Amino acid sequence: MREEQAMERSDLAGYAARSGSSRGRKYQEEFRDNRPAFERDRDRIIHCAAFRRLEYKTQVFVNHEGDYYRTRLTHSLEVAQIGKGIARRLGLNEELTETLALAHDLGHTPFGHTGEEVLNRLMEGAGGFEHNLQSLRVVDELEERYPNFNGLNLSWEVREGIVKHSSQYDKPTGVFAEFLPGTVPTVEAQLINFADEIAYNNHDIDDGLKSGYINLAQLKGVELWDQVHEKILHKYPGIDVERGVCQTVSALIGVLINDLVSTTWGNLERLQIATQEDLRRVNLQVVAFSPGMTKRNAELKRFLFQNLYRHYKVERMRVKAERYLAELFEVYLKHPTLLPMKHQLKMEREGRERVICDYIAGMTDRFALDEYKRLFEPYERV
Repeated sequence: MREEQAMERSDLAGYAARSGSSRGRKYQEEFRDNRPAFERDRDRIIHCAAFRRLEYKTQVFVNHEGDYYRTRLTHSLEVAQIGKGIARRLGLNEELTETLALAHDLGHTPFGHTGEEVLNRLMEGAGGFEHNLQSLRVVDELEERYPNFNGLNLSWEVREGIVKHSSQYDKPTGVFAEFLPGTVPTVEAQLINFADEIAYNNHDIDDGLKSGYINLAQLKGVELWDQVHEKILHKYPGIDVERGVCQTVSALIGVLINDLVSTTWGNLERLQIATQEDLRRVNLQVVAFSPGMTKRNAELKRFLFQNLYRHYKVERMRVKAERYLAELFEVYLKHPTLLPMKHQLKMEREGRERVICDYIAGMTDRFALDEYKRLFEPYERV
């Protein structure tokens, strides 16, 4: 039985992506079982080294600041949970949705978006750096698990969804001709942009309050928060503060999901999109919040940017992280023999800057800090 025909669900909407209509993989393979293509892709991502390293990569708080705070790994799991719930309600392919959620940050640097900005600056003139393109590079080239090819040999739809991921921070340019630049990706890929945003807005509120970097008094006046929080306090009079926050965050996620599903249904009906072919022909983003929710959500995002992401303690860590990564890059560039031999051997083929960039992008926060100490502190063992 062909992989893409195996165990295909029969209850998917006509506009959902299907393994059976996938554009396939770069390399032919013989498979040991008959999992559908997107399920196989999900499993390959879960088992790859880049996915495991997300456990020690910054979301907002650096790993050593506490065990409670979200990391890139727990963020990716939350995106997958939210994304699958949305996909189920819209009749979409849950396996493709989950795969894209788990893969969307594989190329992220240590120290969050600070690391991405530093590497992009240092790689000016050498191809730059953008973490969605790096995620594609991870699954196409950098993972080394199979005997006949580099990468994970994922389905075309997964790779397209990775490279076309877009959010407040990520607007990739230079999408390769292979992925039909200028055309929208699958509905599953579109919804990941919103599942990502729903996840990080809400868990950053939770982490920000837990850390004390923001407080409930500051949140008062943010319309979306106020609307949901007041309902929770009315429903559970006398609830303690911590439980009230947990219930509000949970309810807020539900409010955002309900609005997204309702608006997306309306867009699909209004545009008469019944098949994948209709979606590509219409070529419009169909997954969206309503105008009112878009406005209220934007206010919440501005609050987080001004009060959490630019909190002076977060800024202090950001400045330190810039120095760590810039100095590591510069010392490797000047002394490439400091890199492990397997990376040195790639330099003639891929260029010194790109190999160094790949090496640093793959680091966890903890490894980058340890490497900085090994190279720059005289009494640290090498």
